[in-house]
Amino acid sequence: MPVKSFSLIFFQIILLFGFYCSPFAAAGVNVEPEISADIATNFDSEMETLQSQLTRLDQDISVLEDMRKQVNDLPKQDREALLFRLDERSFDVFQRLDEVIQLTIQLPTEDAQRMKLEKRLRRDLADISNDAFASIVSLDNRVAGFKKELASFDGGQRIAREAYINSLELLRIQYLEKQVEIIEGKKSLDMPIEIMRQRVEVLLYLRAETLVGKLQFAGSALKEMRHRLARELNNAELDTTVKIFSNLHEQYLQRLAIISELLQRLGVDNTAYAGVLLQQGKSFSVRDLKGPAFQEFLRDSWRTMQDSLEKNSPDIIFRLLVFILVIFIFRILSRLTRRATVAACDRSSADLSLLLKDTLATVSSGTVMVVGLLMALSQIGISLGPMLAGLGVAGFVIGFALQDTLSNFAAGAMILIYRPYDVDDFVQVTGASGRVKKMSLVSTTITTFDNQTLIVPNSKIWGDVIKNVTAEAVRRVDLEFGIGYGDDIEHAERVLIEVVDGHNMVLKSPEATIRVHSLGDSSVNFIVRPWAKTEDYWQVHSDLTREIKMRFDKEGISIPFPQRDIHLYTQQEKKS
Repeated sequence: MPVKSFSLIFFQIILLFGFYCSPFAAAGVNVEPEISADIATNFDSEMETLQSQLTRLDQDISVLEDMRKQVNDLPKQDREALLFRLDERSFDVFQRLDEVIQLTIQLPTEDAQRMKLEKRLRRDLADISNDAFASIVSLDNRVAGFKKELASFDGGQRIAREAYINSLELLRIQYLEKQVEIIEGKKSLDMPIEIMRQRVEVLLYLRAETLVGKLQFAGSALKEMRHRLARELNNAELDTTVKIFSNLHEQYLQRLAIISELLQRLGVDNTAYAGVLLQQGKSFSVRDLKGPAFQEFLRDSWRTMQDSLEKNSPDIIFRLLVFILVIFIFRILSRLTRRATVAACDRSSADLSLLLKDTLATVSSGTVMVVGLLMALSQIGISLGPMLAGLGVAGFVIGFALQDTLSNFAAGAMILIYRPYDVDDFVQVTGASGRVKKMSLVSTTITTFDNQTLIVPNSKIWGDVIKNVTAEAVRRVDLEFGIGYGDDIEHAERVLIEVVDGHNMVLKSPEATIRVHSLGDSSVNFIVRPWAKTEDYWQVHSDLTREIKMRFDKEGISIPFPQRDIHLYTQQEKKS
């Protein structure tokens, strides 16, 4: 773009300032001083901004022209560096020009000076656009030349050359983006854009189709290499290649996203490319869900699934049948393993608790079922290596997050090993008492005497005193009876012995203990301690209490209760 054209623009802007000021003075319009001052101040500010932008634009164009004159005289390496710098400085010119356009838009539409300015901008924008097209062609040639030379490099030099080629390809996309901005600027000034729009649209379509092809190739290759890497976990070269292709795939995705957005800004249907972005792994957004791209993505996915089912349906059905058959067989084996484990525990000479037997049976059957599930998954093409590795990592994370639960597991294991209680035992633990209904490695379920259910964590039980009431086969029944001080001690002792010996649930061995225990405030107290089977404890306790009370009444032996003698003293009042 000629430098002098922008000098003319600046001169015309000065004339525009006189154009706006002269009518007011000629017509003698009475304007309030404050309002006139504000208008003048704002106008001066806008003119100063425009003048600044034009000056900087002229300077940038002058620098570009000087640099272009010197490019061909430099060595190849220096020439490439200068060309790269020229591309970057060109973008500064685009930015300045866009700012001038925005300032021009703010002028009145029918203004004669704006019309002259638009005429100048129309010619200058055409020059800029042609320069941009030429730069794109130059970049294409440079990229092609560097790619041909790429095979002669290796190591760090090859990496550096690939990075430079990547930067040139990004510059090419930036030039296309600037072309779209020029079209938008011309459109805002009501300038014709159709020819330029068609030319840019062809370039964008060509670039988009090329990127789609690269994306599909990189995606297919990446999928295949990842399958191989799952089978060859120690293949370092393959792992490096996978990372390289992953980076390329991500680069292609980003570039296609930019091209697709540029097509949308031109008003061109970009549904196909937006659908490719969604298929190749671009993250969803609310706009994608509402737009036609998402609908196209769903249609493509459905068509792909239909084609896959048509081609692979016999194999899929066969693998599904094999999967179901393996699960069914191992389900039967799991039940057989459980029964065999229970039978082995029952025949074992070791005194195993019911809790331990049940846990061993559950673990053994569960292990068989897990093995069957893994074998079934392998039959339908799911790789077990990554899955087991993922389970290991997940187990570590879950174990760290559930430390308290793991302490319950540890306490449950200790209870199974040391067997402080078993199912159907009556226990007193952590302030709770009742019959043990069931137990797992996490908690113990206790049913209280009034039929309430308590679920107690195993860590609470193992960390406290455990009282097992029914752990032994026999229990001692502790009873205490008192007689009056006036009753015959030997007579009462004979009655107690007869009642205890006459009960059929009282064991002969160990022998019952019947003794005078203490001399209370109002009674002579006997202790009666017979032995009975654990399951007969409460029956013996109730029967002996009832029978001894009835025999004492029949024999005339009193059972005293606390008494107090109250003595009243009266004092006759002295007569004065």
